[in-house]
Amino acid sequence: MLRGQGLALAQDLHAQKKQAGGARDSGQQFPGMSGFEGLRVLALESRRAPELAKLITTYGGQPMVAPSMRELPLDSNKEALAFAAGLFAGEFDMLVFLTGVGARALQSVVETAHKREDYVAALRRIPIVARGPKPVAVLRELGITPALTAPEPNTWRELLRAFDDAANSAAGVRLQGARVAVQEYGVSNPELLIGLAARGAQVTRVPVYQWALPDDLAPLRAAIAAIADAAIDVVLFTTTVQVIHLFQIAAEMKLEEKMLLGLNRALVASIGPTTTEELVRRGIPPDLEPSHPKMGFLVKETAERAADLLLAKRKGEVSV
Repeated sequence: MLRGQGLALAQDLHAQKKQAGGARDSGQQFPGMSGFEGLRVLALESRRAPELAKLITTYGGQPMVAPSMRELPLDSNKEALAFAAGLFAGEFDMLVFLTGVGARALQSVVETAHKREDYVAALRRIPIVARGPKPVAVLRELGITPALTAPEPNTWRELLRAFDDAANSAAGVRLQGARVAVQEYGVSNPELLIGLAARGAQVTRVPVYQWALPDDLAPLRAAIAAIADAAIDVVLFTTTVQVIHLFQIAAEMKLEEKMLLGLNRALVASIGPTTTEELVRRGIPPDLEPSHPKMGFLVKETAERAADLLLAKRKGEVSV
């Protein structure tokens, strides 16, 4: 971006923020002049795309929603069915659920070959561990209470820390020598698997579903072109797979370098540490993480800070 263009954008953001603040002080209301203040906000959400677009609009943004992924059951669920056979045969000492969708998908696969009551009975014979509230909710429907859960922000780090705390307490959840099945959540988490093995567990991966690109790639390609053309002010990332797919398609379009420049110019918000790690690995450290890893918090807190963060970011761009 040219120095003059960057300065003009920074001044424009400042003027919009000042005008919006003055309007609020005088009790007047100006549509589009609160929260995002009319900024162009890109979201890569798929399942909850309409909800996220409505939230962005509510907070004064111009939403551009480009679905970047779809949940796809594995063509062959051999691993999940093999796990079920091992579970019924008493070959596992512990089961770790990482996602609610995955927990429900695993149940559906198991029920193609076994009765639900037999599956629930088998689960009750071993300690069940849940990474966060979503798998806990699925387990509650089955009448299962996890022996261990990870605190917020519910990443693999908190999960391993919960295991360490349990090992030093009377909780009775021990990894040393335990045969542990891990329900995976689309993209495998090598750090978690390595951490479990380092603590003495014999780990078996149970992939239940994988993430695929959407059938219609046109919206995602349009979003990448918009980022590359500096036509996006804010980008919201709500899962690691969105980052992976965004860069995959950008590379295919030969726009990865230009997209990186566009992302470094825009305000990048990440829903939580796991997504942040992937962004940092790609050379895009996020400008913001919400206080809680929830979509509502992400949109609200990004909207509240967008003008100030963009102003600071583009001032730095101009001074370079």
